[in-house]
Amino acid sequence: MAFSKPDSGTKARRTAGTRLQPELRPGRGATANPTGRFEQAFREDFDDGWGTPAANIADEPIDDDAVLVRRPMLTPARTSVSREAARTLITYNTSPDIGFDRSINPYRGCEHGCIYCFARPNHAYVGLSPGLDFETKLFAKSGAVAALEQDLSRPTYMPRTVALGTATDPYQPIEREHRLTRGVLEVLARFHHPVGIVTKSSLVLRDRDILSAMAADGLVKVAISLTTLDAELARRMEPRAPHPQKRLAAIRGLSEAGIPVMVIMAPIIPSINDHEIEAVLEAARKAGAIEANYVLLRLPHELDGLVSDWFAEHYPGRRNHVFSLLGQARGGRSYDCQWGTRMIGEGPYADLIRLRFRLAKTRLDYAQQPFRQRVDLFRRPEKPGDQLNLL
Repeated sequence: MAFSKPDSGTKARRTAGTRLQPELRPGRGATANPTGRFEQAFREDFDDGWGTPAANIADEPIDDDAVLVRRPMLTPARTSVSREAARTLITYNTSPDIGFDRSINPYRGCEHGCIYCFARPNHAYVGLSPGLDFETKLFAKSGAVAALEQDLSRPTYMPRTVALGTATDPYQPIEREHRLTRGVLEVLARFHHPVGIVTKSSLVLRDRDILSAMAADGLVKVAISLTTLDAELARRMEPRAPHPQKRLAAIRGLSEAGIPVMVIMAPIIPSINDHEIEAVLEAARKAGAIEANYVLLRLPHELDGLVSDWFAEHYPGRRNHVFSLLGQARGGRSYDCQWGTRMIGEGPYADLIRLRFRLAKTRLDYAQQPFRQRVDLFRRPEKPGDQLNLL
């Protein structure tokens, strides 16, 4: 392994990364593991000829224009979970184009491995790669329940709906063991605090007991991310997320328990799943979803190179066409972070998607206005030694 200082070509090389051999990433979404954008050096693996059996060496290009290099075949990446101390759990934002000003993420990184996940670049903040590291090197926020109780107990705290699972899926596979999401929901239920959950996992059905009780008071809404009905496409895009039919079953199970459900088609990817808009909305409506929304593919920071590399492996003939359509909706760039348009884009292609989505929602009788959770029921549970209220 060699360490190099940045040079004029570093940014492109970091973004594209060195494509990893498929046997090193079974069941993973990322095809590469580029160095994070904040690192002062990037790494390249190379074989120095000492003790590496010829059978364990493979020829592989660094990128589409580079010569072949000799790379040793390493051990397949496994999921690891580290503890991250949480002194506070609620994160605030001032973004004018999203419907919440606070969020909770019990985990950092996500094993679902969705190649398109806009949160991948966040892993660079802890010195890790937004590529394979994002889905294999995970962090569980220890003390999350105590930290949330402390946040909500502050006398100055003013309740508003908190979004649970904005940068990582709160019901990813490690939740089965760590149960941080359930702990968070138990706290929110005790405080009668409104919450909106975003997930693509059927594991959310495990917590129907808490969610149905909160729904009876108008405190919860669950958004299920359903990007496609095509199982093969889902396996390639989001390899460790539940099957599309499992997500439809989750919508049905939550709806039958009296829990309001929104379906989110996020992201819509030109030439990949945009033809499924009407079919996805119809299937979700039949399962019980009452609201629907979408997001056009977003490619901030390293995600541009990661998604491009994924296309080169899975759909090489479509990559240029997809990025051309994205450019038409993003002012000639693959991504535009401008408020108000970053989620849906603008221009003829973006307008067409918007129109199709609106017409399908109307035809299928989706709600035109979002369900708003109640905030007036919030109360801090009394603790031993608390002074009694006069009123």
